[in-house]
Amino acid sequence: MSSGVQTYAAIVEAILKIVGEQGLPHATVREVATAAGVSIGTVQHHFPTKEVMLASAFTEVVHRVRARLEATDFTNDAHRTVSSVLSEILPLDRQRKQEARIQLEFAVHAIHNPDLAETQRTVLAELHQALCNAFDTSADQDPERSRLAAHAAIALADGLALHTVSTERWLSASQLNATVELVLDALLPRELH
Repeated sequence: MSSGVQTYAAIVEAILKIVGEQGLPHATVREVATAAGVSIGTVQHHFPTKEVMLASAFTEVVHRVRARLEATDFTNDAHRTVSSVLSEILPLDRQRKQEARIQLEFAVHAIHNPDLAETQRTVLAELHQALCNAFDTSADQDPERSRLAAHAAIALADGLALHTVSTERWLSASQLNATVELVLDALLPRELH
């Protein structure tokens, strides 16, 4: 890996660390440069504006989640497949909790930032499609019901992520999993899984 690529990666990691631990407002060019151990000019060389810097960091989180979703094994068991997809986006471990914090920070700022909003729409569309595909593996599942169930599953995951990262110890990983299973039992008729 070239030093330019390594520097870029170090800057992105610094952004993600700052956003995940302190929030998006703290991800200034100066703070990012300090955290990455580079000059402000180096950060500006790779990211000409703060908006580009933040969008790049958000895109990196999206790529990480997307890679895990693409590696999900789609089986003939819709319940298991949907559960697997949701487990990749729920804050079940330290890494996914950090990603959830970052995604929530960016989602809030996407309200007023068209570039982040576009990335957010893309992320939601991809996740929705993955969940539709998972629900469609259920025998006799109506495609329209799959689309609605996918929306419900996203809302479930977002709500659980919000409550998990905004409170300490409100929900454990086992409670997150149990909640997902309870809702999936309602979304997928029992005889189909």
